[in-house]
Amino acid sequence: MAPRRLHSRGRPTRWRRLLLGLAVVMIAGGGTLVGLAATKSDATHRRAASVSSTTTTTSVPARTVARCPLTDLPAPSDIVPDRPALAVKIGNEPEGARPQSGLNEADVVYDTPAEGFVMRYIAVYQCTNAASIGPTRSLRWVDWHIMAAYGHPILAFAGGINPDVDTVMSLGWLHPADLLEGAQAAAHRIASRVPPDNLYTSTAALYGLFPHVTGPPAPVFDFTRSLPASASRIASFGVNFSYDTDVVWKWDAAAGAWLHTYSGVPDVDALTGQPVTATNVVVEIVHYTIGPYIESPGGSGDIESQTVGSGAGYVLRGGKAIAVTWHRAALSRPTRFTDAAGQAVGLAPGRTWVEIVPDTVAGSITFNPPLAAGHGSR
Repeated sequence: MAPRRLHSRGRPTRWRRLLLGLAVVMIAGGGTLVGLAATKSDATHRRAASVSSTTTTTSVPARTVARCPLTDLPAPSDIVPDRPALAVKIGNEPEGARPQSGLNEADVVYDTPAEGFVMRYIAVYQCTNAASIGPTRSLRWVDWHIMAAYGHPILAFAGGINPDVDTVMSLGWLHPADLLEGAQAAAHRIASRVPPDNLYTSTAALYGLFPHVTGPPAPVFDFTRSLPASASRIASFGVNFSYDTDVVWKWDAAAGAWLHTYSGVPDVDALTGQPVTATNVVVEIVHYTIGPYIESPGGSGDIESQTVGSGAGYVLRGGKAIAVTWHRAALSRPTRFTDAAGQAVGLAPGRTWVEIVPDTVAGSITFNPPLAAGHGSR
């Protein structure tokens, strides 16, 4: 009898059942492994997100630029020189003194009246240097009264009447340098001019006399971004001090500065051959008295301009002018300026000229075009 064959029509065989079960287990296991992998990946992302959300970014503060105290300009090599303000008295007689050297290198220049309203300069240096300054001339009463606002400055001059020289030599806050007596080593005579307009000096020579005098002055002006809206646009400002000293400042838009002229002719700095300019022109109209001492034979006493108190004036910057009131509470205090509304008026960063105008010649002040009505000082 032939052996009987087994068929698997409706029921799986033992091996088939075994393979099928294994496949189920593998599929189930694969699903479990995929799920675990997904769970691990989600946890990693959550941890990364958590770390990202709690991490803070440390910002680097903006770098501070060192600024010169008298101009508010960036200091050379980003370092304010560790030295005081240095003032030099410079002559301005029409014959003999002009053109002067070192005016464009000064941080601040004061134009001050001497006897007969012949003007003389006080050029003030601190952040800047000048290889030649002059011609240096004699001391006047107004010089140390202006420089008292500069802390402990050096004041260089070429002699003067005994009462004035004796006074500055006795002032504890001032470092005097008389280029005719005691400080001759810082001065030299030039061959191209005749005495008294041939005595010159330099910042290096003068600072060299005081190697242990350190510390820059505090700012003597407030600096702001712009003038008040009430300022008027002008092309020029002028004041006639005396014979051949009719000063006119003209706005030079291309240079972004005021151009100094006499009788319509541009003034020149003999040190560089460049026109004399300024970023700011400050005008202070002051009362004055005649000093008790005769400065020269046949002359009058010194013009003692009163720069403490308050008075009318103007601030010129950026091709505009505004009438102000100047205020100075004491000799040791700086001068501040306010407009007709009593709001502070500041200067633009840069070099400044201060015109000290006696009240008896204030009527010669002109503006082109004239300042708008209602822009008077308070």
